Amino acid sequence: MSKVEISKLRAYDIVRSPVITEKATLGGEHGQVTFRVPLDASKGEIKAAVEAVFNVKVKAVNTLRQQGKTKRFKGFIGKRSDYKKAIISLAEGHSIDVTTGV
Repeated sequence: MSKVEISKLRAYDIVRSPVITEKATLGGEHGQVTFRVPLDASKGEIKAAVEAVFNVKVKAVNTLRQQGKTKRFKGFIGKRSDYKKAIISLAEGHSIDVTTGV
């Protein structure tokens, strides 16, 4: 993966929010943190953004696109938005505490 340069504003736009689920929390035991990111963000951009915002060393980035569910809202059929998740593997000795604000 080549080095990607991004602005500080774009870095905060890419790292939208941490995913706080049981499965994502279990990844913390293995040095992984999960974030919601924009659909158009690449792995290189995500790596550069996490390193810039949290001042940590990223070992690997895995991404997945989650399709929005079709649900009923008061009898009408609607669709939730699609979103992208990034699972960030951190280098040894680095950690991110997602329970505190940035």
